[in-house]
Amino acid sequence: MSFFKKQYFHIYIWKIIINKVQFSIGLLGLFIGWLVYVFDRSPEKTYFIFKNYIGISFYGVIPKLFGSIGDNLPAYIHVFSFIMMTASFFHYSRKNYIFICLFWLIVDFMFELGQKFKFYSTSIIPEYFSKIPFLDNAESYFLNGTYDVMDLAAVVFGTLTAYLILIITKNKGPKNEN
Repeated sequence: MSFFKKQYFHIYIWKIIINKVQFSIGLLGLFIGWLVYVFDRSPEKTYFIFKNYIGISFYGVIPKLFGSIGDNLPAYIHVFSFIMMTASFFHYSRKNYIFICLFWLIVDFMFELGQKFKFYSTSIIPEYFSKIPFLDNAESYFLNGTYDVMDLAAVVFGTLTAYLILIITKNKGPKNEN
């Protein structure tokens, strides 16, 4: 393959495979989720706020920014954002979108159910997780997290919303299925 064809191939792959709109929507969702934790959650109970050592938290300084919806908004945002960002790397097809949505729905359901069945969840966490950043919080997440059926509803709603947004923002390329 000539240099020009290789360069064109890489540019073409970038334009077709990465749906920048979907990825950006996912990032925006994560930013909103970060705001929930900075304004509405106690930093001592929030891993990435407590561990950053910068002390960015407005919890208790001002009234809750997101009100009562902030209790379940992270469950909605997590599944929504990760579906959007994951799908942005795949060619459009309903099968791909459904698979990605189901994958993240199951992941988020498992984490929420892990909070309900705390002791089973913590018993299957490998010892080496304690030495890996973010994974070192797995045991604390399950033991100190609160199971909430409304979080499960938020996950379902986030999954359905993400699927609809994926359909609206899809890119159709020459090798994509309908």
